[in-house]
Amino acid sequence: MTGDITLSNLQDRPEFFDTVADRIWRAWWQPHGVPLAYIAGRLQETVTRAFVAHDGDVFAGTASVIASDLDERPQYSPWVAAVWIEPQFRSRRIGRRLIAHAADHAFSVGVPRVFLTARPARRSLYESLGWDMVEEGVSHLQLTIFKRDAPARG
Repeated sequence: MTGDITLSNLQDRPEFFDTVADRIWRAWWQPHGVPLAYIAGRLQETVTRAFVAHDGDVFAGTASVIASDLDERPQYSPWVAAVWIEPQFRSRRIGRRLIAHAADHAFSVGVPRVFLTARPARRSLYESLGWDMVEEGVSHLQLTIFKRDAPARG
């Protein structure tokens, strides 16, 4: 590994597709009995845009822009979601870069606002990154919902 992390569109780096699907599935869906094939199908949807962080051919992490991340809040869309950083790449600010990259992508295609959800312990992180808290205590997981508006054009 060279230490040079690149952010790419998953469509441009399809060799990472299976790894991205696996990490998302294991982190959030496998414990609930959801099949891996369901996650792979969701990644292929046109409304989903997945990004990968990588050091050459070594997968480092992922983040996506998806239409909906919380069934309880269908009025919010789109979402920056499924942020995952491989353990050996954590504490290198790659997650922050991926989150910003995903949000910037949404803004670049004309989306005026994006959302994300996190556990309460992550609130200060997202606020430090410029995200505004919208709601707390959502769902049985007591999640916090954040929003970020597109930068003003001038």
